[in-house]
Amino acid sequence: MDTQLLVSLSGISPRTLDRCAELAAELDRRKVPLTILHPPRTENSPATDWVRDRRLRGDGLLMHGYDHRITPTHRTVQLGRKAEFAALPAHEARLRLIAATAALEGSGLKADGFAPPRWLASRGTLAALAERGFTLCAELAAVHHLGTGEVVHRAKVLEFTAGHQRAETVRCFALVLAAARAARRGGLVRLGVDAAELAGPGLRQAFLDAVDVALEHRARAVTYGALRTSSSPRAAAL
Repeated sequence: MDTQLLVSLSGISPRTLDRCAELAAELDRRKVPLTILHPPRTENSPATDWVRDRRLRGDGLLMHGYDHRITPTHRTVQLGRKAEFAALPAHEARLRLIAATAALEGSGLKADGFAPPRWLASRGTLAALAERGFTLCAELAAVHHLGTGEVVHRAKVLEFTAGHQRAETVRCFALVLAAARAARRGGLVRLGVDAAELAGPGLRQAFLDAVDVALEHRARAVTYGALRTSSSPRAAAL
């Protein structure tokens, strides 16, 4: 069974840019493309310039929310501001997507794929995305084809996050094992990391170990955009 490896990076900013470049260089050596999760920016910055350059090199791009600092009118209290699109009705999601698309295009970037903050999207958000011409939405446990409206690839994101040193070591080891299991099983292996987490060398190495173990199991590294034309047998009707 065809196994596809999807590697995503978020949290790109002037402060984290060196870490992003180092990770990208390691992935380039492995011939693994990145999918960059990028929120719209109204101001130009070295981070936006870097994203544009990586796009020219073949990396993928998913719009990553609109403004994580704004509290949604309809939000679940326990999720907080970082899950910006988790509980939005369609009309509010639509307004944010219109503003986000304009801001992203104003920075010289375009995206017809979407990854909500915290990987959580409401039904209203999915409907608004399809209405606005987005073709793909990557959630925590699935990737939706919005162009057809019926197809979803089911696979959970393995997120590498920092924590207490001992707990982090155990968690990273478990994530590498999970990547190996997913690669053996076939379908999608989804690895995600925020640039802020790359400050710890142990977590960064674990992330690369997970990439390597997936490649050793003959996973084919692609961007999320490749799923638009994928005919993986693990795709199922919604």
